[in-house]
Parts: sequence; C-alpha cells; structure tokens
Amino acid sequence: MRILWLFLTLLPLPLVFSNFVNNTENLLWGVYRPNLYFGLRPRLPQSLMTGLVWFGTQNYQSIAKARHACDQGDGLDSYTWTHFNPRQGGVQILRDSQNNVEITTEFLKVPGGSHGGSWVARIKGAPINPMFPSRISTIFYLGLEGLGGVDMITDESENGIDGPVEFSGTTPDLGDFTIRIVDAPDNEAVTTGPHSEAFEERLGKTHLAGLRLPPGQLWTAKDHIMQSIVNRASPIVEKYRTAEQAPDPSFTLQLPDDILTASNLFAVQKFFEGEFQFDVFFESASANQTFDASTIDQGIAAVVASFNSRFEETFPIPPSYQASDVTHLKSFSKAITSNLFGGIGYFYGTSIIDKGFAYEWDQDDEIDAADDGQNGARLTEPRALLTATPSRSFFPRGFYWDEGFHLLHIGAWDTELSLEILKGWIKLIDSDGWVAREQILGEEARSRVPAQFQTQVPTFANPPTLTMAVTAIIKKFNAAHDGPSAADLGMDYGMNVQMPFASEPESSAALDRAAVQSVLRDMYKPLKRHYEWFRRTQRGQIKQYGRRARSRTEGYRWRGRSEAHVLTSGMDDYPRGPPHAGELHLDLISWMGFFTRTMKDFAQFIDEEEDAASFAEIESAIINNIDDLHWDEESEMYCDVGIDSDDESTHICHAGYVSLFPFMLSLLPPDSSHLGPILDMLRDPEQLWSEYGIRSLSKSHPEFGKGENYWKGPIWVQINYMVLGALHNTYAREEGPFQEKAREIYEELRKNLVNNVFKEYQRTGYVWEQYDPLTGEGQRSHPFTGWTSLVTLILAEIY
Repeated sequence: MRILWLFLTLLPLPLVFSNFVNNTENLLWGVYRPNLYFGLRPRLPQSLMTGLVWFGTQNYQSIAKARHACDQGDGLDSYTWTHFNPRQGGVQILRDSQNNVEITTEFLKVPGGSHGGSWVARIKGAPINPMFPSRISTIFYLGLEGLGGVDMITDESENGIDGPVEFSGTTPDLGDFTIRIVDAPDNEAVTTGPHSEAFEERLGKTHLAGLRLPPGQLWTAKDHIMQSIVNRASPIVEKYRTAEQAPDPSFTLQLPDDILTASNLFAVQKFFEGEFQFDVFFESASANQTFDASTIDQGIAAVVASFNSRFEETFPIPPSYQASDVTHLKSFSKAITSNLFGGIGYFYGTSIIDKGFAYEWDQDDEIDAADDGQNGARLTEPRALLTATPSRSFFPRGFYWDEGFHLLHIGAWDTELSLEILKGWIKLIDSDGWVAREQILGEEARSRVPAQFQTQVPTFANPPTLTMAVTAIIKKFNAAHDGPSAADLGMDYGMNVQMPFASEPESSAALDRAAVQSVLRDMYKPLKRHYEWFRRTQRGQIKQYGRRARSRTEGYRWRGRSEAHVLTSGMDDYPRGPPHAGELHLDLISWMGFFTRTMKDFAQFIDEEEDAASFAEIESAIINNIDDLHWDEESEMYCDVGIDSDDESTHICHAGYVSLFPFMLSLLPPDSSHLGPILDMLRDPEQLWSEYGIRSLSKSHPEFGKGENYWKGPIWVQINYMVLGALHNTYAREEGPFQEKAREIYEELRKNLVNNVFKEYQRTGYVWEQYDPLTGEGQRSHPFTGWTSLVTLILAEIY
C-alpha cells in the first residue's frame, strides 16, 4: 500500500482540459499558515489548525523568546523551504544559533479517501555547533474551530506520558481522523542535575495541556500555551529562589498535564538534548491508511528527487549563463522558489473598509456611489482567500500588486494552482469593480498590521498586475499547436511521464481550448468590471487645464495619495509633485495601457471580438496620450504632470522608476525616438545604473537616499524584472535602432542583478525586500521571497 500511494503521488495526472482546474483535492491541506515557522491547515474557513513552538532550555531567559510566528526580531540565521511542491510537500530548514539548533520540518501529503487525503510531518533537530549544548523544548499544538471536535485517546497521566500521544477527531469537511505524535527511539532529554530527584517522575516524558479557547481565538494559541507553562512553573521556581543552584529549566518549564473538558486546543510538549526527531501522522479515516516512520522516510526522498528533476526542466539555467558556482546557484534558485510556494497561505475573516474617506484633493470627484449610510470604518462580511505572501515575517498576507508577480512564478510551475489563486482574488472584486489592495482578513492578519494601515478605501487602487497571470496562461496556449503538454502547463507532477490528452489530437486540442475558454470566460466579466472601475475612478483631467492630447479622455491620477506618499501606486515615497486634483501620473496611464492590452488579448482568446476591437482603440489612445501628455522634450524623459503656482499644467520630472514605465511595459515601439534617451538614462552610473541592479531614483537626484528612502534609490527586483522582460521580449528581439544596445544592457543587467541577490543570500542567509543602491547590501524585510524570487525566472529567462 505504501509503495503504491508513493508512486501515485508522483505520477502526472491524466490531464484533459475538460477537467481543467478541477484538480484541487491535493491542495486542500498545506502549510497555509505562512506567518508561522511551521503551521498546517486546510483550505476551510473553520477547521483544524496546527502550529509549532520551540524555545531553548539552556537558561530561564529563553522561554521569553519562544519561536512561533516568523519574526525578524527572533534573529534566526535563516529559514527557508529548500524543496517544496504545493501538491506534495517538502523540506524546510531553520537555523537558530541563539539556541544552537538547526530544525528541519518535513511535510508530506498522502492522497487517498474522500476528504482531501492524509499527511505526515516530521520535526527534527541537531546542534549547529556540536561543541556546545543544544537543549530544546518543542510544543506541537492542534486546535479546532467550527463544527466537530477533537479528543485525546491516550490515557491522561498527571506526570506526563511515555510513548506516542494519539487524538481522534471529526468535522463535516474532514470526516473522521486520527492524529498520532510519535518520538524517534534515540531521543534524549536532560534527566540529571541539581534537584533532579524532586522531579524524577516527570523527566524525559511528553507533557500536555488541553485548553478551551473562545470562537475565533485559536490563532492566539501560543499565548495561552506559554501562559499555562508559566502558571505552573512560577510557584515551583519560587521554592528554589534562595537555593545555591536552580533546577534545570527543563525540569520546571512544563505543561501541566491537565486536559479540560471540551478542550478545543491541545498542546504536546517535548524536551530534547542533542539531536531529536518526532513524527506527526494525520490519518483520514476514509483513506483507511496507517503510517509509520518509513512513510515519510520514503515519501520525502521521493518528493525531493521529483522536485529536483522537475525544477531542472521548468527553470533551467541556460548554458550561456556563466556562473562560478552553478551548484550553489541552483540550490539558491530552488530555495527561493520553494519559499515562495511555502509562503502561500489561506486566510479567512472580515476586513475593514471606509467608503466615505477621501483626501481634500480627491473630494471633488464625482465617482462615489450613492450614499448608502455606511460611511466610516466598518467590518465587512468574512471572505476567504488563497494567496501567496510577499514576506512570511513582515507581510504575511495578500497584496494586490505583488500577487501578479507571484503568479508569474507559480504559474510557470503549476498553471492550475495559479488559476486557483487567481480565481480567489477575482471573487473579491465587488459589484462596483473594486478589490482592496491589501487583503487583511481576520484578527490574526490584523494583528500584524499597524492600525493606520488596516482600513481599505473603495476608491483606492493598486497597479493592476493580476492580469499578468491571465496573459501568461493565454501565451502558453497560443504557443501550443495541438494543445499544451502537462509540462508546458506546469502540471507534470514528477516522473517525466507524458500521458495523452485524448485518442484524437485534433479534436482533443479543440476541446482543450474550449474548456480553457470556459474557465477564463468566468473570470472575464469581473475583470472587465474591475477594468471599468479603474477607468472610472482613477481618471484624470485633460481639458480642464488646456492640455493638448489626441485623446480627451485617456489621462489618469492615483486617488488616495497624501502629501508625502502615493501608497496606491505601490511606490510609496517616490518623489511626486504637490497633491492636486489636476495631477496626471505617468505610471498609472502606463499601467492602464498594459491593462487595456491584456484585456484585448483576453477578449480575443475567448472570442469577444467586439470587446477586443474596443480595447484596441483605447490602447492606441493611451499610447498616444503617453507621448502627448507625459514626454518632456527638455529633460528627454517621460514625467508626471502637475499644476504649478499659476494654475498651469507642468511636467514633474524625477528620473527613476516612474520615468521608465512606458518602456518597461513595452508600450513604446522599438523604433521610438524616445527609446534612446531612456536607455541612456538606464545605463548611466550617475543616474540609474549600478553593478547591483537598476536604482529606483537617479543617483544625481537631490532626494536620492533621503527621508524614508524606501523608493528613493534602493533596488527592487520586480522592477528590474520588468526592465529585463521589456529588453528580452521586445527591444533586444525586435529590429530597431537601439536593438544592439538593448541586448548589451540586458546581458549585463541580468548578470549584475542575479549575482548580487545570490551573493547577499550567501552572506546573510536571506533574500531581501530591496538592495542598497551603492553597496548592493540587502535591506528591510527578510526573507522576502515574494517578488524577489523572480530571480529564478530571470535565470531561466522566463518573462
């Protein structure tokens, strides 16, 4: 049985696109609590959840720094999934030098039954430095919200338990299940030391607590568990306050072995000295399978081998790329990809919106819906979302403009998964066409967000990157002649076995296209509504200020900016002109050109020819107006447009990322006379060029490196990815006067960016949110394996 399911897990599925995007059962369970170092849950609003806590027992201070939620303040040397397939599982390594332990978490999905399958997890540890003690307490907890229940099968004991601990439970969605926690045979704990005789009956055993938490509070499990330990330990430790030596912390910092009636949270605590290992088996009763240590021994070995093989095929490093350490470069690329996949989370809960908020310069807009009496901050109905996250430590939630880039990477591996995530985002588009730029769903998500950023406003936008995922899918289908293969679609699940789509290729291909059109057509209407919301709510003024442009309608302004920030643009503190209702923003009109082009391609693919023709007209008008409204002859760059002290329209020019948008989004023809000055600015070391990547603001700009310095010079990988994509796909490929220069810049920039991100990863153990424009050093949030993981696509030249 074990060998059978192992191979079934790794074989590709018999794919026919009439069943396209229905293969989601093996996506039910996952490490969908990415804000935790290791947390499992299913994609169900209220159900079973697990988490892992650990702390050092080398002293009494370490319990105050117990590890649970990913936190930069914990000071871990590194933590990353080294291999991870969202449908199978993987391996994560966490290095914690403060506690002298390297912890490895392994997660394996086991298909079978009628409730989303079973899974096995292994937590093991070893000293980082064997010359020093490594004493650790781990707490694995499981809790249940909603309908159903969990009970402990193992007999309780007031002094702890020797041997496995077993629970049984049931929920409407998961059916009946058991959970067993089993130690490896060679685990050791501290059992000798001062006063050990007073604690002899409890040493070397597993300790437990069963607690009752109110509805919606399971996410606070760690606080309740740690308080339970402290409450038990405090009076015991007090007895030894005047003793010459205190008891070993592992003797006292124990759970109370007390199980409350109707507990919905169970914590299982273990103590280790040196190397350790224990396994957690979740067995769905409907699968009728029983596991042991060999299950995960064989399963994880197979998953890692499958991942390695498929990674080489999906994200190959071309032989032309010269690297001094290809082996470590590949391991790095696998790790950042795996941590992106391991950062996918499932979130459920309410969010906060305020329909009535507007800054002074936005209050004259005639775009607001009729007053429904709901102005002021209020909670919405609960919503669910499966989404990747930018940073497990700092931004463990969904971000609109990050997600488009995430889906490019995810979709290259597994198109069906990217569509599943995309569908969730599209379901969030409301009847007006708006979707919040940050998805802060539920109290747990809000606990990680400063109060001033929790409220979302239905006139505030974000760069419309979600359509990147749609066009990437359409590009794959259009590139295939007889329908895409499983490998093309990122759905070849491991053994390189190709299975036929159908017995007759021609009819199969036609059926496949029709099936995918049907899936995408379900997304088309809400995305079109979203597009129309952008055109309606973010429209700028043209005729009011006598501006000359071929189109009298295609000008755009970000709503929701403040004096110092345009958070809605995604480039928060990038220099802009003073806020004014007459502003026009270059990056936004460029995004609208891109959005319009993607909607045109979308409409053509699903045979909405009338819509496609309309989008083509709007696209042409936008491209014309980018030149008419935003090109500044004197500075030879594209610029924002503002209003001067004489109430006249004027260009606001700040050389940097904003200046590049028409080029980055390939809205300029390869023979455009404006392309030369853009490439000159791009390649100028006194402006945007550095040996580490393209800077966000010109080195010569008076605000370079000043103030918050978030977008005033630092290097961002996703913008560099857009630059490289424009060069690779358009300006270095298509004939034009600047083709050769574009090729040279592409090759040099690609190598500079990859080398620096890789170098900093080797130096620090992390990839970072951004990189210093003068030294290349990683800075701010880490690990930032959201869009910084695009380095994998850059290496493989997937744009």
